[in-house]
Amino acid sequence: MNPAQLSLQHGQMVVRQGDGTELVRTIPIEDIGVVLLESQQISITAPLLDALVQNNSAVITCNDRFMPSGLLMPIASNSLQSERFQHQIEASVPLRKQLWMQTIRAKIMGQAAMLQRHNPQQAKPLMVMADSVRSGDPDNREAQAAAHYWKYIFKQFPSFVRDRNGEMPNPLLNYGYAILRSVVARSLVGSGLLPTLGIHHHNRYNAYCLADDIMEPYRPVVDNKVVSILQQQPHCEELTTDIKRQLLTIPVEDVTIDGKSSPLMVAATLTTASLARCYAGQSRQILYPSYNPNVNN
Repeated sequence: MNPAQLSLQHGQMVVRQGDGTELVRTIPIEDIGVVLLESQQISITAPLLDALVQNNSAVITCNDRFMPSGLLMPIASNSLQSERFQHQIEASVPLRKQLWMQTIRAKIMGQAAMLQRHNPQQAKPLMVMADSVRSGDPDNREAQAAAHYWKYIFKQFPSFVRDRNGEMPNPLLNYGYAILRSVVARSLVGSGLLPTLGIHHHNRYNAYCLADDIMEPYRPVVDNKVVSILQQQPHCEELTTDIKRQLLTIPVEDVTIDGKSSPLMVAATLTTASLARCYAGQSRQILYPSYNPNVNN
């Protein structure tokens, strides 16, 4: 990869290559939601980092294998942050269980819609599972649905097993989920919520438990994107630059939420804002995307 220099000038992110004299492009800071620093030959100035953080842009760093490894987020980006933190901390167990039930139902319905698109004869069992999810998901319908879903979603990989360290197409899913996670974390912070304090996920070593919770119903967007890529490149054996470029469009993929079509990045802010209202006792319903099984975005 060619070295690149990123800097700030007149409210714009300036991208230069080579020795810094080759201007590639400029982008208004307010138009930037996610910056992925994939190459370790990229240099970025402190003023630009600060401007991105002030804009609540998610800045993702990558390791020497070009996989997302870190996320830079603002310390505070909402005027009601302290109040919303308190609501979040004081959320009752019954409320959290109800929110988790809604989350898992939405996730399984999304998985059912993806199977309806790509392997329709296998979709009905997931619809039945979604209807049977109870408060807190004590029957672990999430895991049951996942076992069925991963068995049938990738036709060209009949022996596929979902494993972070597994073979193709696991690397594509990992890359897409990392981008999705950063978008959701960004939205949570923008809504004045603490990404660490989850509804269901709890791990002393995980700073993004709530992001991992809220991203669940959005995962089918990534899955659908990966299926589409594999349909175009059925003999794909590695995570190429071209595939990464396609996965980087995930934040602007259209989803349906609250009856309207919105880019995923916008939809995520609606979801996290609705979660903040639930914590504050103003609502009992999280807004999650719904998926049309007959439309392959």
